[in-house]
Amino acid sequence: MVSLDDAVIARLKKQEDHFEILVNPYAAADLIDGKEIDILSNLAIDEIFEDSKKGKHASAESLQKVFGTDNIAEIAKKIILKGDIQLTTEQRHKMQKNKRNRIVETIVKNAMDPKTKTPHPRQRIELAIDQAGVHIDPFKPVSEQVKVIIDALRPIIPISMEQVRISVKIPAEFIGRAYGVARNFGALEREDWQSDGSWIGIVRIAAGLQTEFYDKLNDVTKGNVSTKILK
Repeated sequence: MVSLDDAVIARLKKQEDHFEILVNPYAAADLIDGKEIDILSNLAIDEIFEDSKKGKHASAESLQKVFGTDNIAEIAKKIILKGDIQLTTEQRHKMQKNKRNRIVETIVKNAMDPKTKTPHPRQRIELAIDQAGVHIDPFKPVSEQVKVIIDALRPIIPISMEQVRISVKIPAEFIGRAYGVARNFGALEREDWQSDGSWIGIVRIAAGLQTEFYDKLNDVTKGNVSTKILK
């Protein structure tokens, strides 16, 4: 259970009926993001309230009428997903910061400059977000916000969410270490084993992962790898 001091009110209104729970706000954000959470362990009190401040519980009749069940976990999830969550200023700032970091990481890994076909550095993305004045919603899923933010960044930097196809050739002596990197880093579209024991493959990866991909291949082959971006 979460402590009362750390819990916030999540509230859902259905016409004349009011429902509230006391929940860990970070767990609520994870649930909205599509993650599986143990909802009961993230409630301060495993009860559904009509007015939590007064300690007034919701009636069994109202629960059945609105939710069709009296299962606390099921009802709590619906309140979180469909209702409003009351955050303190400190909680909102902290959650916005965490969500922003996740959004930036997603963009850095999956976006690129469509002109150069190269990924944008993290700092460039962060500066562009600041310049665009983008609002980060602590309770909207990352995937949903990324689409809106990419549109907001386009007038500032050339950016697109794409994947790239890369041709990779690994010499025979480095197959043992490098083959797994090339094959598992993204989606392997094609592979050919050459008569000299070398390997050629076409790998499709998120555009923003190019630098990491090249670095790992160069590390395990001591620089003896050939790569080329395909159109």
